[in-house]
Amino acid sequence: MTRTISPADLRRLWRDGAEVALIDLREEGPYAEAHPLFALTVPLSELELRLPALVPRLGAPIVVYDDGEGYAEPGAARIAALGYTDVAVLAGGLRGYARQGEVYRDVNVPSKAFGELVESIRDTPSLSAPEVRRILDGGGDFVVLDARRFEEYATMSIPGGQSVPGGELVYRIHDIAPSPDTLVIVNCAGRTRSIIGTQSLVNAGIPNRVAALRNGTIGWVLEGLPLAQGAQDRGRAPSPAGLGRARASAARWAEHVGVPVIGSETLARFRDEAGDRTLYTLDVRDPAEYLAGHPAGFASAPGGQLVQATDEWLGVRGARVVLYDDDGVRARMAASWLFQMGWDVHVLSDGVVLPETFPLPEAPQVALPDGPAIEPRELAALEGAVVIDLGRAAEYRRGHVPGAWFASGPELARDLRAAPGLGPVVLTSDDGAVAAANLAVAQAATSRRVLLLRGGTAAWRDLGLVLETEGRWLSAPIDAYKRPYEGTDNARENMEGYIAWELKLVAQLANDGIARFRVMRPL
Repeated sequence: MTRTISPADLRRLWRDGAEVALIDLREEGPYAEAHPLFALTVPLSELELRLPALVPRLGAPIVVYDDGEGYAEPGAARIAALGYTDVAVLAGGLRGYARQGEVYRDVNVPSKAFGELVESIRDTPSLSAPEVRRILDGGGDFVVLDARRFEEYATMSIPGGQSVPGGELVYRIHDIAPSPDTLVIVNCAGRTRSIIGTQSLVNAGIPNRVAALRNGTIGWVLEGLPLAQGAQDRGRAPSPAGLGRARASAARWAEHVGVPVIGSETLARFRDEAGDRTLYTLDVRDPAEYLAGHPAGFASAPGGQLVQATDEWLGVRGARVVLYDDDGVRARMAASWLFQMGWDVHVLSDGVVLPETFPLPEAPQVALPDGPAIEPRELAALEGAVVIDLGRAAEYRRGHVPGAWFASGPELARDLRAAPGLGPVVLTSDDGAVAAANLAVAQAATSRRVLLLRGGTAAWRDLGLVLETEGRWLSAPIDAYKRPYEGTDNARENMEGYIAWELKLVAQLANDGIARFRVMRPL
């Protein structure tokens, strides 16, 4: 049996700022119904693929839990097999924790709760959807800036808006709105990114009036107002003069907050210490800039999304973080928010020349089996075979190997018993990786021969072989939470419920008492 840790001791680690990663081994659907504040969703079946990036240090303390499904012990064993040395099971699971602390619904909750705290303390200015509509209809001097990812903006947006992801706002604003008389309206789909984006501009001290679109596109739709679809307008890149103003304001604000700026020697020391202290090195520029070239060892984490979804990059609470840009603006603004969220965050100084090679701590050992496997073109000749698809339900619905049954990865051992026939079992997933990671689970759960579909469903598709969309379900499709702020087909009651939930987060944070958030005063 794996050692256990009590909910009280786990919460003490958070309050003390110590390192710990809390891993919810369930699928995202049940995770989004209830979880502790700093829990990460890494389903049991995807540990080998997703955990190493979230928890890069083998000695980092890891705590796993479930809600009575029986995932915790096998999950701890799989994590230990990767080389992690400090793994514990949360005593009592989710229900035991709920007797000690708050549990939260939805995803990316630390960032959303922090955004609500910012608005509550700083009284971040906002305008209702009807007020913004009247401004748009009046044709005055204004800009509407969408702080989400470009892909979200293109799906649906406020008419006349332009895409300026949150981490780019201070960087680009002086050329987008050069006149101080221009009203700047910042929107997202719900609340967090518009609040953080608006407050970023306020904190940077721009002379313009700035306001968030209250409740974002959700608020817009709830008022019966039409959204644009397929918009392609991007906020212009900064001119030298605009960049100079942005650099000065970002530097003033980051210094005011207390963000440390470090050079190459300090980064080298942090990397030397990465075997004993978890280190994340992140490039907060636009992903296209990252792909064009980036410092060795830095992962892409666009600044706006990093603040909006810290738990998608930073798995170990209490870890050390270093942010990079090449402009002196975006890293400082992102770091200023992470600092207020309780992270030990640093910004790499401008113009630092970094080495291409450096010592790396021992990494998790991920070795996925490549067989026994069958080639896609050979599958039809495999008599009596049943195909089990462990990919995402959304991908399965869009098209899968003919005859394939969808199965939940964490529930594979249970649900495989219901698979029809007596012949071989062929596992597949989107690219074959999740299937390979769970080959041993399937082999232990059935006496039938178990094979991998080489290259997964992607290899099948790439060969031009036919896909089908008829569904066959061994497991309930609970791998993804339907976000009421994404897409254009959300029920009114779900959107209203989401906004009502966000507005209660400040009270829930206060009752929980573990966040270590601190919102700084403006300059």
